[in-house]
Amino acid sequence: MTEGPRRRPHSLVSGLLAGSVVLCWLTLHVAAVWHLDAAARPGLALAALLGLTWLSVGLFIIAHDAMHGSLAPGRPGLNAAAGRLALTLYAGFSWRKLVVKHMAHHRHAGTERDPDFGHGRRGPVAWYADFVRTYFGWREFFVLGGATILYALLLGPRWPYVGFWVAPSLLASIQLFVFGTFLPHRRGDDGFPDRHNARSTRMGAPLSLLTCFHFGGYHHEHHLDPSVPWWRLPAPRARA
Repeated sequence: MTEGPRRRPHSLVSGLLAGSVVLCWLTLHVAAVWHLDAAARPGLALAALLGLTWLSVGLFIIAHDAMHGSLAPGRPGLNAAAGRLALTLYAGFSWRKLVVKHMAHHRHAGTERDPDFGHGRRGPVAWYADFVRTYFGWREFFVLGGATILYALLLGPRWPYVGFWVAPSLLASIQLFVFGTFLPHRRGDDGFPDRHNARSTRMGAPLSLLTCFHFGGYHHEHHLDPSVPWWRLPAPRARA
């Protein structure tokens, strides 16, 4: 009986944060694609690119929390709807495909059966190539390609600004891979603390937020309790 009241504030915070990330992404996306003259204001264009990259990471993290049911605890339909929206905005990814693969990652983390592990390769480039092949298929190609063509038709001479969607998605995938997969799950001399084959990178909370919404700095904590939303991941270590 007490679990529900405890979760309601967490669910409200998760919803507000998710809504803020989506709204900020949409606002910056529209402003950059439709109104920003990148040639005349290159500094502002670079800031917009970096902002959209970070917010694109946030879109994926929203979907990730939704996969674990921590975005809206006890409401699977709302989690699925929010996750689908976030993944569509990010790069048109399939919600069902990512749920299946991510659950397999948690069951078999750091083994040959882990779809994120890169078949045991230690090299980051080869591992990232496997990472992309695992999650980027024909669906994503046609979504991004179709959106690019549509924007080009609508924007005319302004079509290069479509890069403010494609480029942030690609840069965000590198950021997610490096801080959310490679650094936490790579095999090294330090080993892993337990069967989860995951480590936390032990960076401070501000840097952890900027790099991967805490899924680098607190990755082991996530594997210990996947139901904890991203914004609460620093809490257990802070209490300790």
